[in-house]
Amino acid sequence: MLQTMSGASLFFQGGTLVLAGAGEHDLVPTPPFRWIRGRWRCEAYHYTTVAGWLREQRIADRVPRWQPLNYPFQDIRQPHVYQEEAIEAWRQAGGRGSIVLPTGSGKSYVALSIIHKVNRSAVVVAPTIDLMMQWYALLSATFGAEIGVFYGREKDPRPLTVTTYSSLGTLMELAARGEKVGNKDSNFHQGGGNFYKLIIFDEAHHLPAPAWSEGALMSPSPFRLGLTATYPTEAEQSDGRGRLDELIGPIVYSLKVDDLVGEQLANYRTQRIRVSLTDTERAAYDRDRTCYGRYVQRHGLLKSHGAGWLQELQRLSAKDREARAALLARQRVVRLIGRCEGKMQALDALLRLHTSDQVLVFTEHNDVAYDISRRYLIPCISHESGAAERKEILEAFRERRYKVILSTQALNEGVDTPSAKVAIIIGGTAGAREFTQRLGRVLRKVENREAVLYEVIVRGTIDESKAQRRRANLQAEEVPGAHQ
Repeated sequence: MLQTMSGASLFFQGGTLVLAGAGEHDLVPTPPFRWIRGRWRCEAYHYTTVAGWLREQRIADRVPRWQPLNYPFQDIRQPHVYQEEAIEAWRQAGGRGSIVLPTGSGKSYVALSIIHKVNRSAVVVAPTIDLMMQWYALLSATFGAEIGVFYGREKDPRPLTVTTYSSLGTLMELAARGEKVGNKDSNFHQGGGNFYKLIIFDEAHHLPAPAWSEGALMSPSPFRLGLTATYPTEAEQSDGRGRLDELIGPIVYSLKVDDLVGEQLANYRTQRIRVSLTDTERAAYDRDRTCYGRYVQRHGLLKSHGAGWLQELQRLSAKDREARAALLARQRVVRLIGRCEGKMQALDALLRLHTSDQVLVFTEHNDVAYDISRRYLIPCISHESGAAERKEILEAFRERRYKVILSTQALNEGVDTPSAKVAIIIGGTAGAREFTQRLGRVLRKVENREAVLYEVIVRGTIDESKAQRRRANLQAEEVPGAHQ
């Protein structure tokens, strides 16, 4: 053990915490530290854990470089009681943890209030550039300050910064490199992980992904907030994935859709519409379904790979001609179900029924979406849509110049469409999370209008089995929307 701690100090370097002035045999530090490259080191996210130990050992803490914001809070809305409860629960938990609230219930207001109350440099992390830029606009309007932006094309970190999950790790490294990026006139132009006391993970269910959790591991931020409407399952946080309770903290506050319906969220109903294949479509479906089903059964893919059987089939298709034929057969099945005549007739009837409403239509695949877009002259947003095109379509929809817009998964999260009260799902709802996200797009309360979500499925096909699995998952996870 060291006889004196006067020369020892802890500093931040490249996403890690490093003990200086302590040799391998001088000190046996707290467990997170390991002797690596001639120094005691650990991942930066352990900072809160080791802070108390530093004080006990009288080791100088040179990690924090966060600074006061002192920005005016220009959001004049009165918080709902549950929002105040959520903020207080997070504070009582030591400023660490996830808040789980339905889409449309005001999670962003909770985050803005917490930024204001903490009043220290902070970074907001979003899964997409579009959502990151929405946060940029919201933070600019709320605090009337210059907001930093950090991602591939633009690197200008400031005391209050927005970034993406994929760019967070790079932002955390800056201080170690001593790089000067961004506006030369900014007092914060070096950026870096130890400049942010508060880190907010929006749509936090994305964080467990190995490539995206790295930035959280590299951050020493003692205050952490996760926001999501759909908390990840245990399975989604295992097998090498990150765990939110370790990266952010525990769930500190949670409400479901039905807890807020009628007050903060619109009353809603879900309705399942079953259609049938034509004789010609049924013959094609049975032929292709048999083709890939036999391959899967003969090679025991379900038994050997469980839910990952399709990924294994895709892998095998690269080198096995029979597997390739099976994969193509399945793709034809999925496309047939997505664009079958029964679904088109149902969509036509629903659009006629809701001619005076703002309607969102969801499909599973881009080619099906584009077919429907051409057939009904409906604007389509997909992952292929450019930022300018996406912005124009959404603005036109909000201004009611477009009555209907169509999407695959691009509108599942992070998009505000308060005027939409009707959603029609033509395909792609096997997961409880996706169903809940799509329901959330129409739940923002507008007067006393009821929201409705239609799910159109094909009888006697894999479409039905998907819907059954999704319903079972909703019930097992107690996700709202499971009722018919």
